[in-house]
Amino acid sequence: MLSNNEILNRIYAGFLGKAIGVRLGAPVEPTLWTYERIRDAYGDITEYVRDYKNFAADDDTNGPIYFIRAMRDYQLEPTADQVAKTWLNYAADGHGMYWWGGYGISTENTAYRNLRAGIPAPWSGSIAQNGAAIAEQIGGQIFIDSWGWVNPGNPERAAAMSATAASVAHDGDGLEGARFVAAMIAAAFTATSLEELFAVGNSVIDENSEYARVVGAVQEFHAETPEDWRACRDMLEADFGYDRYPGVCHIIPNAGVMVLAMLYGDGDMPRTVEIATMCGWDTDCNAGNAGAIIGTFQGTQPNWNKYRGPINDFLIASGVVGSINIVDIPTFARELGVLALDLDGREVPDLWREDTTRRGLRFDFALEGSTHGFRTAGINTLELSWSDRETKTGKGALQILVDRFEREHSGRVFWKPFYRKSDFDDERYRPMFSPVITTGQTVTMDLQLDPLAGDGNLRVVPYVRGAISGQIKEVGAWEVPSTTDWTELSFTVPDMDGEAIDEVGINIEYFGRLKFLGHLYMGNFEVSGVGQMHIDPAKEVEEWNAITGFTWNRGYWKLEGGRITCLTDSDADMWTGHAYAKNLSISTDIIPQAGESHLLVVRSQGTGRFYAAGFGPEGLVILKEDFGTTVLAQTSFNRKIGQSYDIEFRVDGDVLELTVDGTKVLETQDTSFAHGMCGLRMGSAGRMSIGVVEIKEW
Repeated sequence: MLSNNEILNRIYAGFLGKAIGVRLGAPVEPTLWTYERIRDAYGDITEYVRDYKNFAADDDTNGPIYFIRAMRDYQLEPTADQVAKTWLNYAADGHGMYWWGGYGISTENTAYRNLRAGIPAPWSGSIAQNGAAIAEQIGGQIFIDSWGWVNPGNPERAAAMSATAASVAHDGDGLEGARFVAAMIAAAFTATSLEELFAVGNSVIDENSEYARVVGAVQEFHAETPEDWRACRDMLEADFGYDRYPGVCHIIPNAGVMVLAMLYGDGDMPRTVEIATMCGWDTDCNAGNAGAIIGTFQGTQPNWNKYRGPINDFLIASGVVGSINIVDIPTFARELGVLALDLDGREVPDLWREDTTRRGLRFDFALEGSTHGFRTAGINTLELSWSDRETKTGKGALQILVDRFEREHSGRVFWKPFYRKSDFDDERYRPMFSPVITTGQTVTMDLQLDPLAGDGNLRVVPYVRGAISGQIKEVGAWEVPSTTDWTELSFTVPDMDGEAIDEVGINIEYFGRLKFLGHLYMGNFEVSGVGQMHIDPAKEVEEWNAITGFTWNRGYWKLEGGRITCLTDSDADMWTGHAYAKNLSISTDIIPQAGESHLLVVRSQGTGRFYAAGFGPEGLVILKEDFGTTVLAQTSFNRKIGQSYDIEFRVDGDVLELTVDGTKVLETQDTSFAHGMCGLRMGSAGRMSIGVVEIKEW
């Protein structure tokens, strides 16, 4: 039986392989980039072809991050209907998450609109409903990796679960692709050869399917011509090319490329994703899938480092939950590990379980090579890497090389808990963020100094930075870390005058007289406790069709006269706060300007699951939304258009309270949702204006 750590390490390696493949392939996606143009421009690809400030969200990684949450929100083996609700719950309508290429053009766009129209899964993705051209596009396999990772060593169950999940939008060969990829990932935990991997993949698909035909053709060609992958690519063009299959991005030609890359890559993840990228067609999808399978199979290796470095253990997603959109890959790997252990009825380590709903962060650097997304700024002689140094909790630390610092040299080492539009030079899938770290939380880290040259006078001080002004605020006193023990630094996140915090870390300064060369180690990094937010619209800016610090779904959100305004012809939401915030209050002044629904939201877990309270058609109301509306409490109220009302919505345990102009008007109880974001909502067409928003947790 695989140990917990073996499972975790393989998931981590597989997800890194996925992320690397997607990033490598993304700059040369079709339709302008063809196989020939890639060949002529780049020749033999052996490194990333483009640098990014930060690689923005991509649908290939959005799906594996968000769709697997059906196992958490519903049951360990969710139905197609439950996965469909997960699609709707975490995707904003028309931006982020999917390729919104149009109904009847984009498979995911089509399935989403079908679900919104009341067409249930799996009919929403069926050939009978949408036709084969839509149902058999590539999405059947590109979103499916996580269903393999939660089934280590159990490819049959992985195939069954992935087909159920994929049926929300796909059918026919689209489902064969789901089974094939998920089963191969599940088998990759224990397989000892590529032959064994492919035997498993072939065993879960219909031998008479077109999918089986293309897999078999590539395997046969490779057996006869094992050294020439370009000749195999020519065969695919001739026998399985895009001209033979309808739609924008059919699964069959791309399945051929994925299989080609794995076979000719010969079990090496970097070479596999390079070949998949050079083959053209859907480059990020094919390199991502192949990287996920072979990454899981091979496990992390030193020759991955040139590709791992820019990934830096983090990924950006573009669902509606802002704090989930900053993905720490080791933490996400643990979350998948918990699901894998739960699915097999095995005991889950307490810390792993706590990490799945942690109101904060826990970085332990226990996975080999992990950096958890830390980065440097300031002087360019600070370099980050991983060390197997023994810490208070085990092996693994962030190693900070301080290279020839002279007196008064300084630099920063930090983690980014928030991003803005200016942080990206690529934003195809329109990411959205709300702050992960807020005022009042406690940050704790362990540091140890290892001087190699110099007089050891290297000191550090914690700091945070404001996302709007860029102002840096140091917290506490400068301190020289111990060279023999671990020095614990702990501080409370200060108020940045209402600004979101986009850096949290340490300032490093040298005040010795000799040049300093040495290492500073960070053993553990944790953010804990509850936070507070003070959002003054006059200090925010408009970005990505919304307001800084918020994610959104539908409606037209603007800043006008130092206030937030919303105009909508349907329901509309804007959220902030943490996905795992529990007990809190949100308060603001609301001016209803048109319509019948002007609400505050708590414990929102997406577009379809939350509590809302405020003005409704019949007066004041507290509602529960769970893919259907339940009125929990209501009372009549003579609301006046254009008048300002101070409103507070409070949730404490299972008690929900609504206060208007200082008077508690409604109270009720419900246990449906234990945590979630908070925010602003209009339940129907209308307009409203919002002032300063205060959020207090306890």
